[in-house]
Amino acid sequence: MIMPMKMLEENLNKHVALLLKDNRILEGVLSGYDEYMNMVLEEVEENAESLTRRLGTVIIRGSNVVRIVPK
Repeated sequence: MIMPMKMLEENLNKHVALLLKDNRILEGVLSGYDEYMNMVLEEVEENAESLTRRLGTVIIRGSNVVRIVPK
């Protein structure tokens, strides 16, 4: 099993998908994170049900993330 911080480190500046607690999926480039697993994503697209929106750069609170998937 890979540790979350190691996974973040290995995927810095790469494309990832985040599943959030409210079942939205954010896909973008992981450009930064901190020790609390708060993340900065760039070029983000949000996928919720049948809707897709471009969000640009977002900061995600680590406690809202259920799953991180490298793309």
